[in-house]
Amino acid sequence: MTTAKDIMHPGAQWIPAHETLDRAAQLMARLNVGALPIADAQERLCGILTDRDIVIGCVALGHDPAKVTAGEMARGTPRWIAAGSGVGEVLQEMQEHQIRRLPVIEGKKLVGMISEADLAQHLSDEQLAGWMEKVYARA
Repeated sequence: MTTAKDIMHPGAQWIPAHETLDRAAQLMARLNVGALPIADAQERLCGILTDRDIVIGCVALGHDPAKVTAGEMARGTPRWIAAGSGVGEVLQEMQEHQIRRLPVIEGKKLVGMISEADLAQHLSDEQLAGWMEKVYARA
């Protein structure tokens, strides 16, 4: 069985909840990613910060990204998947919650992220089309 760990992009990094959005944007640029998991003081997942969050939720509203923290942008219940979960479970989690990035956790540690690019490399065209239809559908 193909697992989340098999299809994830390894080496994902947290952004601490207390870190400012300008620092988060710098880390995203350095890592060439569009999203970072947000960790609380106990290194528990408390959200995911995207480049879009920074632009729409901070800059477009006239806020200073050097003064807004990643934790202030964390909203809702963060979604994640266990490293040993099957691809079907990964797809179900992402489709059910209409999310495009999913942190992979093993032994309470972040071990990777699954993104659209990872799915495109590992799914059949039919699986990918079905996933996209459900994730991008407007409720």
